[in-house]
Amino acid sequence: MYQTTIKKSVELVGIGLHKGSPVRLKLEPLESNSGIIFYRSDVDVSIALNPQNVVDTKMATVIGKDGHVISTIEHMLSAIYAYGIDNLRVVVDADEVPVMDGSSASFCMLLDEAGVVEQDIPKKVMRIKKDIIVQEGEKYVKLSPSPDLRYDFTIKFPHPVISKQEYVLEFTKSNYKNEIARARTFGFLHEVQYLRSKGLALGGSLENAIVLDDKKVLNPEGLRFPDEFVRHKILDAIGDMSLIGMNFIGNYEALAGSHDLNHKLTLALLKDPENYEVIELIGEKTKELEKAYA
Repeated sequence: MYQTTIKKSVELVGIGLHKGSPVRLKLEPLESNSGIIFYRSDVDVSIALNPQNVVDTKMATVIGKDGHVISTIEHMLSAIYAYGIDNLRVVVDADEVPVMDGSSASFCMLLDEAGVVEQDIPKKVMRIKKDIIVQEGEKYVKLSPSPDLRYDFTIKFPHPVISKQEYVLEFTKSNYKNEIARARTFGFLHEVQYLRSKGLALGGSLENAIVLDDKKVLNPEGLRFPDEFVRHKILDAIGDMSLIGMNFIGNYEALAGSHDLNHKLTLALLKDPENYEVIELIGEKTKELEKAYA
């Protein structure tokens, strides 16, 4: 199994969640062993995708360099990771990735348009060798060894529509597209009002997020899945974990996980080389993974 990039450059324009301004996003092929590189064309700054470049995790995963940032990268990265793409340049002309409809469905469509092509160097994946857990109170995120990849997420919210939800994703590209990609980000009306008073979430609307008041969902079309909330948390987690720089083999488990806990988990994982091994997918051992990204 070999590294991949996209067959051709593709682009779209969408609204940024926080500033509410149009953002142009372009995806470009890169050569083998390049990884995922972000580029701010408006300030001529490149930012490599790795945990050391994460500068904020309060409301989204934000990377930065030399005082310049790119925010809300996790939905797009989730799709890139699900497609097994190793090498790619992501060009934006502002400080955030467009939010689109609040899910990763638009980015999946963009990648389908671009196509995926194999390159000339074997694909590398990280195999988890030890349990790694980051815990704050009852909240935790955890990685553990496994012969395949699974995301097991539980959320608890004191809200009648959400309450407690759990979802387990047996990871394949097909399962991701069918079960996860369309799940939208969500927020509460009082939070949106507060954020706007601080000059944030100016692009947020019922077109790109599920919004709830104290009792119900305000979106007239309702939910795409009864448990859309926890499915979106898995979408976020997949994007956040892509910052380790490659696909991994192991189980991810979370109770009330967050961007911040996911970031701390990537740091804890990479801190000790005994936690993992990087393997090249050559020969028979690639068969199952080839199915996962078919």
